[in-house]
Amino acid sequence: MSIEEVYKLIQGGETQTLELKKTTGELKDAMHSVCAFLNTNGGWLIFGVSPSSLKVQGQEVTDNTRREIANALHGIEPRVQPEIEYIEIPDKKDFYTIAVHFDGWCRGKAPYTYNGCPYWRVESTTERMPREMYDERLRESRNHQFSWESQPAVDVTLADLDENRIRQAVRIGVESGRMPTTAIGASLDEILTKLGLMKDGILNNAAVVLFVKEEAAYPQLLLRMAHFVGADKHEFRDNKRKKSNFFDLLDAGMSFLYDKLAVSGKILGIRRKEQYEIPIGALREALVNALCHREYSIAGDSISIAVYSDRVEINNPGRLPQGLTAETIKLPHESHPHNPIIAEVLFKTTYLENWGSGVQRMVDECKAVGVAEPEYKEARDSVTVLFSRKSQNGTINGTINGTINGTINKRQSEVFLFIKNNPGVSAQTIIEGVSVPRDTLTKILRFLKKNQMVEHRGSKKTGGYYPLTH
Repeated sequence: MSIEEVYKLIQGGETQTLELKKTTGELKDAMHSVCAFLNTNGGWLIFGVSPSSLKVQGQEVTDNTRREIANALHGIEPRVQPEIEYIEIPDKKDFYTIAVHFDGWCRGKAPYTYNGCPYWRVESTTERMPREMYDERLRESRNHQFSWESQPAVDVTLADLDENRIRQAVRIGVESGRMPTTAIGASLDEILTKLGLMKDGILNNAAVVLFVKEEAAYPQLLLRMAHFVGADKHEFRDNKRKKSNFFDLLDAGMSFLYDKLAVSGKILGIRRKEQYEIPIGALREALVNALCHREYSIAGDSISIAVYSDRVEINNPGRLPQGLTAETIKLPHESHPHNPIIAEVLFKTTYLENWGSGVQRMVDECKAVGVAEPEYKEARDSVTVLFSRKSQNGTINGTINGTINGTINKRQSEVFLFIKNNPGVSAQTIIEGVSVPRDTLTKILRFLKKNQMVEHRGSKKTGGYYPLTH
């Protein structure tokens, strides 16, 4: 690096990737910034420049100076060996600026620490890295060996799992071709072992997230749902809580959204086509992602659904995958699930797709009906997906009062929602999934078919039910 390049580099002052120090007398503080560079996007550390005036004053460099820099770098773990440049200042004999560049963090690397503490860069400041971020990076660097989902479940046995939910998931996986037909008749031990949810007869936490019964659920398996008056949280119309497994929480959340959002309809041929003010498929994708990717090791927090007069927000504890931001997540990207065991089970049961395509599907569904694409907001310990209830022309649909030819009751809504979430599902799977008697289901299906909400395709033995409204 030349002195001209130094002047060019520092002309805008300190940034996320530039730290300036007057002299190596500030080595200790400088090492905090070095650690932060290594844990963020990399950057330059330059000694001999005043950060306030940007005056290049340089400093004398001796053998002792070089040793001090080398010794300070020994406090960084894992060890780094950067190239250190000494740039002589013209017309100032034996005075130098010292420039050191550090590469940024990339996925799969262990987090860096200085004297045992991790730091990261926020704009032009150096801060201690949040504990959850450090833990996440450490887990990833060890191939998820110590991730929460892979740890043995404490005081949970097969009796605490919902066998109906397990069998239902397997049936959907087999019907979709993502699981072998032999899984239908397999024992619970065999199923859970092959899904990576049990090892040597011991269940892991992923099994709890997916299939634990409501009464045995961990505290973090909580979904909070609220419908507020207006655009803030000062007053609410409805407030619900549900504590259970992934599938129960998904059903509860979607039922809540079905009940609170406006719906319109138009006649296409002989059928009526319904359209919710926010595409249901996009909302479901966002909720599935929240339930799948949340940071489950944070026991005191929960996923939440908030319905306001102008928007819907789905929030979950955790962070976006490393390398992605609220802006870049909508661009094409690979899938890097925070909980790969849970994600793999959901893929095999069709609740989740691979290849990081879910966000793009949400965007496409919203655009197709003239609704603003979802927005992502990231705080230090949570991620929020925001859906606007306003259409592109600025209007808001009226509230839903009922459905075709009469009011849809709670039981009918549950069955319709189950079919909506599991297209092609059989009657037996609906019975097991919704816990509804066969005679009652027959009446509900007759109602839903009469009102052109579902239809049966295929033969009586191998066919299934599909939703007709979108």
